[in-house]
Amino acid sequence: MTTLLVEDIGLLVCGDATPAVRDTTLLIEDGRIAGIGVDHPAPDNVLSAGGLTVMPGLVDGHVHPTFGEWTPAQNSIGWIGNYLQGGTTSMVSAGELHIPGIDFGALTPELVLSIAVTSKHTTGRSRPSGVKVNAGTMLLVPGMTEEHFDRAHREGVEHLKFIFYDWNRLGDGEAQRYVEWAHDRGMTVKMHSGGVSRSGSSRVAGRDVVVAVRPDIVGHISGGPIPPPDEDIVAIIADLPSAHVEVCSSMNYRATKLVVDQLSARGELSRLTLGTDTPGGTGVIPRGMLRNICFLASICGVDPLHAVAAATGQTARAHGLDTGVLAEGRPADLLVLGPVTGSTADDALECFALGDLPGIATVLVDGVPLVKTRSEQTPPPSRAVRWRGEPVPTAKSTTHRVGCC
Repeated sequence: MTTLLVEDIGLLVCGDATPAVRDTTLLIEDGRIAGIGVDHPAPDNVLSAGGLTVMPGLVDGHVHPTFGEWTPAQNSIGWIGNYLQGGTTSMVSAGELHIPGIDFGALTPELVLSIAVTSKHTTGRSRPSGVKVNAGTMLLVPGMTEEHFDRAHREGVEHLKFIFYDWNRLGDGEAQRYVEWAHDRGMTVKMHSGGVSRSGSSRVAGRDVVVAVRPDIVGHISGGPIPPPDEDIVAIIADLPSAHVEVCSSMNYRATKLVVDQLSARGELSRLTLGTDTPGGTGVIPRGMLRNICFLASICGVDPLHAVAAATGQTARAHGLDTGVLAEGRPADLLVLGPVTGSTADDALECFALGDLPGIATVLVDGVPLVKTRSEQTPPPSRAVRWRGEPVPTAKSTTHRVGCC
């Protein structure tokens, strides 16, 4: 059994409604959390957090991978590794939409199933840069049968997405049957909401469509990039009380404030999930999830603890993942981070409340340090971490980026 003791934690944020804990420790055994506030007589390794904040690794609930770390959307290679450096340890595909040559007007059941299965067993299997990429989301198109859902389920496909479905067919009940078939197999259904996306081929989905279909997750409800009308947003939140609602970096900022105000008034901020909706026209944003937290906490008035929960445990739970929460038995996917020099904040939660980007020192996935002492995508925190003990296995390092900001 391999043990890692994280000591000198200034603030521990668990990723759910649990209050933050000050001046504590965290014990990791074989990649999972074995205890909080405990000691160990002879751990294999010790990470001194230097009084910084420890919180779960970020869970990006809306990404568009292609294959591996290449995205033709921005002609970029290595984007997943850069997101890791920005604190993202888990991702969920919202559809592999950027494969060159794909014709959104000619999608067939066999084609979308083949793409999902191929992605599941390539990008989804290989853990690019060590990130848990839940790839292989099957797009839902007219003409599918239960056999398509059975085959997807046998191949391990867990996530489904409405985006190019012809909503002129809404009255025939096919889309609703898809949701039932998905739930019978333990699958999660996300739905593109709002106006058309960068492709120009996605279908507009406002209140009438979303409420009729009843997805598990209403994708980028505040814009991806264009939201539904305000009255539709209010109605969707009210009429689908069991659905999660997602906010992405592709957001309309004003509409996001409306979403947060509605959820807060209803006492339902636990329904909020986060993603970046990238790569895409919004770009490649390694710090996108951190910026989402900052926006919620500093502009929308969300308690920083709850903003972190939206970016971690709530997004993970909505997608059926076991990540995003620091609790006994859970995977040891976590960040050590804190204020950068010049910030007036004392810890990461205060950073988020101020809208300050925190600096990341360490990123662990399954207890393995993929970023050991300093992120390449944030300024360094004002306090340093220290490692002691046996040599610590690390992932292959990426080329160090230089420059400002």
